[in-house]
Amino acid sequence: MDMDLLMAPIIVFMVIVAPIWLVLHYRSKRQVSQGLTEEEFSLLNELIAKAEKMNQRIETLESILDSEAPEWRAKHERR
Repeated sequence: MDMDLLMAPIIVFMVIVAPIWLVLHYRSKRQVSQGLTEEEFSLLNELIAKAEKMNQRIETLESILDSEAPEWRAKHERR
């Protein structure tokens, strides 16, 4: 009797859940192994360009602060 209660969930798992799980697993593995798509690559390049632009702005702001308020770094480090 106890074995019959266990067999139904096991059969449902093996017939429905396991095949779906395997298909989704190997599909995701294939997508990872293919690398970036062209759209993802272009988005990555845009992010790199934005990061470089932000870095230039930060350097400019720091140089302005260095010339106008030379102690700003010391004040910031004390906190």
